[in-house]
Amino acid sequence: MTARPGAVESRTVPAAIDPAAFRSLMRRHAAGVSVITLESDSGPVGFTATSLASLSAEPPLVCFNIAHTSSSLTALRAAQSLVIHVLDERDRAIAERFSRTAAERFADASSWTTLGTGEPLLVGVQCWMRVALVGKQDIGDHVLVVGQVTKAGLPDGDADPVRPLIYHDGRYHHGVPVREV
Repeated sequence: MTARPGAVESRTVPAAIDPAAFRSLMRRHAAGVSVITLESDSGPVGFTATSLASLSAEPPLVCFNIAHTSSSLTALRAAQSLVIHVLDERDRAIAERFSRTAAERFADASSWTTLGTGEPLLVGVQCWMRVALVGKQDIGDHVLVVGQVTKAGLPDGDADPVRPLIYHDGRYHHGVPVREV
């Protein structure tokens, strides 16, 4: 049978795997680590994320997701912009701090400052981007967030290369190049 032009095709979605099996599977997927910060009516908000992805180069778009159960979700839903800090091997303590309770994340006032636009910027993180939010979509038990990069902080060209901070199987790691064969 040939579908007529413009017709919506009906599909049967197969049954999903068990959530515990899915979590076990995803623990085996290594992911870069970032910390996302934003300003809210009650002060700075931030959290560690491993779901950051490049979405488009023109325009420069990124995406990430956040769980419906996150203490940062209410502030994120209200936000118009945020800062994504791309962590490297030297930033493990930052990743761990932003994985703990909200009260601990910004307790040390010397560990962060603000951009002229108001978003919290973590001191010492070499790579970061300010992002104007363009979309937030509830999907499953998370919210998918899309934003356009409006400003970036990068180390100067003479900086020593560092290895990325990676999260895999419930632990932090740092990447090393694979030897060419």
